[in-house]
Amino acid sequence: MSEFQRNPKDSMKSSWRGLDRKQWTPFHWFYEILGIHPQALDKEVPVHQKTEKVPYMGQWSQHRWVLWHSFLPLAVHHVYVAYTGQNFSPLAAFFFYSLAFKLIAIHEFQALRRMGQKLGYLDGDQHERDGVPDVGVQKVVQSLMSTSTFRPIMTVLLSYRRTVAPAQMSWAWLPLEIGLYGIILDFWFYWYHRLMHDVGALWKYHRTHHLTKHPNPLLTLYADTEQEFFDIAGVPLMTYFTMKFMGLPMGFYEWWICHQYVMFAELAGHSGLRMHASPPSTLNWLLKLFGAELVIEDHDLHHRKGWKKSHNYGKQTRLWDVIFGTCGGRIESVSDNVDYSNKVAMPMF
Repeated sequence: MSEFQRNPKDSMKSSWRGLDRKQWTPFHWFYEILGIHPQALDKEVPVHQKTEKVPYMGQWSQHRWVLWHSFLPLAVHHVYVAYTGQNFSPLAAFFFYSLAFKLIAIHEFQALRRMGQKLGYLDGDQHERDGVPDVGVQKVVQSLMSTSTFRPIMTVLLSYRRTVAPAQMSWAWLPLEIGLYGIILDFWFYWYHRLMHDVGALWKYHRTHHLTKHPNPLLTLYADTEQEFFDIAGVPLMTYFTMKFMGLPMGFYEWWICHQYVMFAELAGHSGLRMHASPPSTLNWLLKLFGAELVIEDHDLHHRKGWKKSHNYGKQTRLWDVIFGTCGGRIESVSDNVDYSNKVAMPMF
């Protein structure tokens, strides 16, 4: 790893929050004004030994959180249609859902921070969570804005129909679409991700993301531009067209909800929260039959233990890692170290 230690741009040092605020740029104030710092400096985070039991978060708590935040904008949209008798224009739909995407992400950042202050973090007895690096303050802001802007753009361009109101979404197909979307997206992500590790010409675009060994949710898309393109648009587009090819409706409103499930899993998967939790999926019961459900520790270990050679390439499920033999062992989330009676819930507000 000496290659990144010699490059000042690869530093993960995060000291900017302790500087005189007169030295801050608008990018520094972005985190402060929105209240999305991954940790509060004035609050202690509990530290646990690895042998201490890990609490459990079930599927329902996460489904409730994602569905509430997904349907709230849809309800506002529905009221507008019912009151005015007309639907949003494509441009209005983009601005409305882009804003909703951003507000939901902000709320999740804040909720995950509160949970971290209560539960602590994986590997917390060895290392605290990485902060936003001094050299990456602007880059992280740009990544967050790109994701929450370009995903709604492509969703509107490809699937929004002014003749279809929110109440007319394909309700009967929605549960299957939610479950399959995560599995299919993870297939494309698995191979793109694995190739980024295995192929030297591609690794150079992925190594920036692996500078963090103990990531926080803000670093979910901390990467070079080439990787960001595939994370933000490439993999979701391949998933969308795969599902359309399979004959699934995948209208605008269903795709919006699927995006919310993916965003929830992406941020939680980089949170390092010390709890046993799998990304919410309507097909999680099926994944469990094959031991293919992902937990937070899986991706955390991908960062902590992996570099160019790694394991645990999936980010929504563990299915493709199981099939292609790239699962890594767990440390704190092994079955007999999970306290299933100690249940925690995702804070709604």
